[in-house]
Amino acid sequence: MNTKDQIEALRDELRQHNYNYYVLDNATISDYEFDIKLKELQALEEAHPEFFDANSPTQRVGGAVTKNFATTVHDFRMYSLDNSYSKEDLLDWETRIKKMVDGDVQYTCELKYDGASMNLTYENGKLLRAVTRGDGVQGDEVTANVKTINTVPLQLKGDYPDRFDIRGEIILPIEGFLKMNEERIANEEEPYRNPRNTASGSLKLQDSAEVAKRPLEFLLYSIKGNDLNIQTQYEGLDKAREWGFKVPNEAKLVNSIDAVLDYVEYWDKHRHELPYEIDGVVVKVNNLHQQDELGFTAKAPRWAMAYKFKAEQVSTRLNEITYQVGRTGAITPVANLEPVQLAGTIVKRASLHNADQIEKLDIREGDEVFVEKGGEIIPKIIAVDLSKRPVDLRPTKYITTCPECDTELHRIEGEAKHYCPNYNGCPPQVIGRIQHYISRKAMDIEGLGGETVALLVKEGLINDYSDLYDLTVDQVIPLERMAEKSAENLISGVEASKKIPFERVLFALGIRYVGETVAKKLAKHYKSIDALMNASIEDLVSVDEIGERIAESVVEFFGSEENRRIVERLKTFGVQLEISAEKLANQTEKLKGLSIVVSGVFEKISRNELKKLIEDNGGKVSSSISSKTSYLVAGDKMGPSKRTKAENLNISIITEQAFLDILK
Repeated sequence: MNTKDQIEALRDELRQHNYNYYVLDNATISDYEFDIKLKELQALEEAHPEFFDANSPTQRVGGAVTKNFATTVHDFRMYSLDNSYSKEDLLDWETRIKKMVDGDVQYTCELKYDGASMNLTYENGKLLRAVTRGDGVQGDEVTANVKTINTVPLQLKGDYPDRFDIRGEIILPIEGFLKMNEERIANEEEPYRNPRNTASGSLKLQDSAEVAKRPLEFLLYSIKGNDLNIQTQYEGLDKAREWGFKVPNEAKLVNSIDAVLDYVEYWDKHRHELPYEIDGVVVKVNNLHQQDELGFTAKAPRWAMAYKFKAEQVSTRLNEITYQVGRTGAITPVANLEPVQLAGTIVKRASLHNADQIEKLDIREGDEVFVEKGGEIIPKIIAVDLSKRPVDLRPTKYITTCPECDTELHRIEGEAKHYCPNYNGCPPQVIGRIQHYISRKAMDIEGLGGETVALLVKEGLINDYSDLYDLTVDQVIPLERMAEKSAENLISGVEASKKIPFERVLFALGIRYVGETVAKKLAKHYKSIDALMNASIEDLVSVDEIGERIAESVVEFFGSEENRRIVERLKTFGVQLEISAEKLANQTEKLKGLSIVVSGVFEKISRNELKKLIEDNGGKVSSSISSKTSYLVAGDKMGPSKRTKAENLNISIITEQAFLDILK
């Protein structure tokens, strides 16, 4: 056997032993024997660098140091899941599904692992990259760190697709977490708070050799790609096992929502018997074709639902109520608590939301209160323990002036929040708007964080986001914790933001009620900032899904001379304030005013491409048939109930080719 074949044979043998030990939990070789073979391979690779392979078993030990984690766009967006907290929520979800798809519906039930979401991309059976969830559109590439995790296969087995993404959760098993904390306590170091945060933090360590010391695992939950030849979610889990991934055996395929509820009830009682933490159950429509039919909302798939187990509760003392000012001027009362352990973290603060909530709870400084984590993420006060209330506590009086600038607060009729109207003079509003402008979903300015923005405002270098484009390296270098390279990165990041497309710039402007989805709709309809600035309320409400509240907010924003001045400055700096000519070339008004439902499997183009064509040509994609539906584009395997409903309502049913002919 020549040297290359010897190296490959050792790699294959070590991969199999690794799979047997970490995935099958069935070791076929001792740790000592494994280490001897690994050292033999390392020696051969060092002597023959021409046979280097980034996915060799020797690369798991770490050693790569990453100073900055590159931002990487996902091939397929990572959506968050809608949450449910009761059986009624799941029953309502099933009712919605049954209205939208034909035939019987099966469900795949999986445990909701409590860790850090991760997207792995494989090409030709080798791990290409590992990217954190981030904002769902893009995340941080942490490949060097993830390679150290033994349950992440570096080379796949069997009949795998040429390229695909696999998604799962990086978790820290409870036993490993406790052992890590024992070592930290023995070394007189602060113990880690909980497995989830420790797992997430591990992925951002700069030295991958340190990550390799932590007993992290990767538990898979879905596969994404084109032409995968997989028909169901459950089949995808089985395929992943064949390729070498660790897929927990607790996943179950069921035929009814009653069986789903049985699964939920079982794991709510038995979750503490697992070797890792879970915070709920994820239920998915099993059939991928039905998933395709159901589609997505702006934030989540319609075909999946996360059932969250009841949150942990604790009681503690409310020491003080303080008030925060947001970027829109909204005032949020905050409960400052006696620190208390809750769901693995120390909680010191909780939101009280608004004046109505304070009045409803009759909450007072000095009260003993019950705190829980809403969805086990954000702490909230759910009740006051009146049995422990001292007799001398006075009712809470909500503030009447801004805690930052002393301006009298306003409250809009029908709204729960109070607002500070000092738009241009209230520091948290000024800083908050700029922080929103630079955020990842908006302008995504590399090298510029929230603390630096606050420092730039404090030093008088910027007063609004248009001032960012006037900054120079020489102005920035003297700032605290700012070196020459950091200053250059900041200025480069600001310059690069000039290429961000119009819809994201519109979101970045920070117009109240104009989130990502609304910004896209407005950008697509008006095509330029000038057209939008001159739109009336009547004109705006005629745009699909734009209500009066949004319309009034847009008109109010552009009615401000200061905001118009800032927009004009952004124009002079070259920020994208209109849809690019390339995008415009692909858009028409041929389907304007038409509501179109797409159903079935298509031959010439994919369902998503078909939906994009509808939107690019001015039409609206609808998920369900109603009297307002203009066309039903019918593909193969379309369910009979959709056809029947369309026929009963006299809605035109057209083929894929007929639809494409309309656009010619």
